[in-house]
Amino acid sequence: MTLESLVEEIRRRGQAELDSIERSRDAETTRIAADRDRRVAEIRTESARATEGEAARERAQRLAAAKLRARKLLYEAREARLQAAMVDTRALLERFASSAAYAPALKRMFAVATETLGKSVRVRGRSEDAPLLQKLAGKAFDPTPEPILGGLVAETVDGARRLTLSFDELLRLREDQVRELLA
Repeated sequence: MTLESLVEEIRRRGQAELDSIERSRDAETTRIAADRDRRVAEIRTESARATEGEAARERAQRLAAAKLRARKLLYEAREARLQAAMVDTRALLERFASSAAYAPALKRMFAVATETLGKSVRVRGRSEDAPLLQKLAGKAFDPTPEPILGGLVAETVDGARRLTLSFDELLRLREDQVRELLA
């Protein structure tokens, strides 16, 4: 073999080795780029899924908060309506205490008081009801006025037992039932 053929053989082998290295490098570059693209796609997919999950949680929280606010507003509106209805009920009781049907009701209250506490009771009521209570109770009438809407307050002579049949107290005791009826 001649020197030129030897040099040519070395060049050819070098070139072949260089071509092999370049192909290996290109294949490795392609593999690295594909791996990078795959990882970027996975990260984007995971990020999109996490973002969607977080957005769904936030939407659910906002929806729950809005429902809670709506329930609160509904409760407040109902409560305001019931309070107004209770004020109207008190006004209705005041009007009833000024009507002609009030006297028989007051007589029935006195009868319940004497039946419950006994015949010897002291009776008090509004100053407007003093003439009627004086007529019903006689000497057992106490002229001290009570700050009530209507009705009467009866107690035994010794003060041991007391029965409050005022509209205020009856309304207070049965407020839940009245609210239920008004709701």
